[in-house]
Order: sequence, then structure tokens, then C-alpha cells
Amino acid sequence: MQSIRNIIIIGAGPVGLACAIQAAQKGLSCLVLEKGVLVNSIYKGPTHGTFFSTARQLEIGNVPFVSQFPKPTRQEICHYYRRVAEHHDLNIRFHTPVNALEDMGASFRIGLDDQDLYSKSVIVATGFYDQPNMLGIKGENLPHVSHYYKEAHMYFGQNVVVVGGRNSAIEAALEIFRAGGHVSLVHKDASFSNKVKYWLLPDIENRIKEGSIRAYFETRVVRISEKTVTLKTGTRLFEIENDAVLAMTGYHPNQDLLQQAGVNIDPETLVPEHDPDSLETNVKGLYVAGSPVAGRDCNKIFIENGRLHAKPIIDSIVTNLGE
Repeated sequence: MQSIRNIIIIGAGPVGLACAIQAAQKGLSCLVLEKGVLVNSIYKGPTHGTFFSTARQLEIGNVPFVSQFPKPTRQEICHYYRRVAEHHDLNIRFHTPVNALEDMGASFRIGLDDQDLYSKSVIVATGFYDQPNMLGIKGENLPHVSHYYKEAHMYFGQNVVVVGGRNSAIEAALEIFRAGGHVSLVHKDASFSNKVKYWLLPDIENRIKEGSIRAYFETRVVRISEKTVTLKTGTRLFEIENDAVLAMTGYHPNQDLLQQAGVNIDPETLVPEHDPDSLETNVKGLYVAGSPVAGRDCNKIFIENGRLHAKPIIDSIVTNLGE
């Protein structure tokens, strides 16, 4: 059998990095496995996105984050976490998906494409961005339908239906409108969420009021075809034209690895059984960090509070290793 590491962290997002830094400060050998690139979810997000958190609230590892603006941009955030990883010389393997996680009693087996690794402790900090909340309707898998938005240029002169009423949907709708797209915004509720960024709300409300963006509240998408979207408001069914559909309906964590290892997952909320203080699951030595802690309600945990998971997790691991 290969040598057994003290800690393997699955996920090189900000929370995973914070855990790796905390482990290094305690003198523990640690390897981070990332199926994509550094802070993969941030990298895959909107090109011109601006975060709600301030730069200070995103800091980890005692590395200062200086931003040009009060709210840092995606580009600044990617640059910052590259600098953090370099400063702390973190041991990260990129483009390394984890396919299996097995509790072997005294250690865990982590199955990769080409080998198995072994560790006394595992921290699952996998985020949620790769698992969109599906609409569950006919036509959702058509090629012009996406649950991700990158930038607006490709939608110039196009009829675009944006589904959702939170930040991601509103930002996409506004950017596409300003890039020359014809936007229809569809939201299942009667009004926008109270969690919408304060600088976005008056902007979207004014664009709707002036007719620049069409909005359909208390409305659901019930069918998508190549050129139309069927909507339902109350009992009324009607169609609108579309060239592209952006279903910005949120995301949820993939808890499959946790379940493989024997963690109890609530089937409704997707919350893993865990100690709220140490974040250790019902499987000894296996921890959750960041959004997987909250299950479907992943909007409760952001970088600014998820990064705080690192200390109690590593403190618990130190205690376990000393037993």
C-alpha cells in the first residue's frame, strides 16, 4: 500500500485552500485534489462579474487582498488566489477528479483515474457550481439552453430568455441588454429576492419600467423548443420567441462522494450529518467544508464564512491524530 497522508482535501476553491493553509501551519502533510483549475467555480463564472463581499472578507492565509474597487472583480479574485497558492507553496494537483471515496477504518481510499491514494483524514470542499438546479421540462437539454452565463457578446441581436430572479439572472439580463440582446426575464415569484445586490436592484427595476427588458413575474417556463418558450402565468399559457435560454436557477452540491464513504445525507435538504462545531461527519475522519455543509441551501455559505471552517476542522484533525 502507498504511504498514508495526514490530510487530503478535495476541492481547490477558497475554502479548500484555507484548510490547506491551516493544515500546513499545524505541520501536517496535505494534498489538495482539484478536478479543474484553481478556484474553478470562480474561473467558470461570468467574465465581468463583481462580488458582493469586500476584498477583506475574501482574504485567507494572512495574505492581504487589495482591490481597485470596493467590490472586487472576478479577475482580481482569480489573481488573488493564485498569489495565495504561490505564497504558501500549496501542494495541489489540478485536473484530477476524484471518482471514489471509501472508508477503510484507519484510513480512506481516494480513487483517481490512474491510481488510489490513502489518507487518515479527508476534507470535502467541492463547492456546488457543477450541479445546476434543473427546470425538469421538455427542451431543457436543447443546445441553445444553458445553466451558465459567461459574457454577453454572443447574444447581440438575439432574443434571450433569462430564467430566475436572483443575482446571477439579473446580472446576465442587464449585461445582455447592454450588449444589444433582446431580453425577457422570467421569475416564478412576485418580486425579486431581498438578497439581490443593492446596486443591481434599481438598475433592473428601471430597465423593466422603461420597457428595455420584458419581465414576467409569477411565471414559469413549462416547455422549450428551438424557437419558442412556453410560459405559464396562473392558468394562462403563452409563447414567446427565443434564440437562447439562460436558466439561472441556482446550483446544489454533489454529495455522491460523501454517500460512498457512508455519510448520512438528508434526501430532502442534501445536508450531510455532521458535528456543527468540528464539521466532522458521522464517518470519523471525514469532514465537510464550505457549501457542502448546507446542502441545497448553499446560499447560506459564502467564501467569507466558509473560509472560517478551516480552523475548527484542522483543530479536530490534530486532536484525532493525537488519539
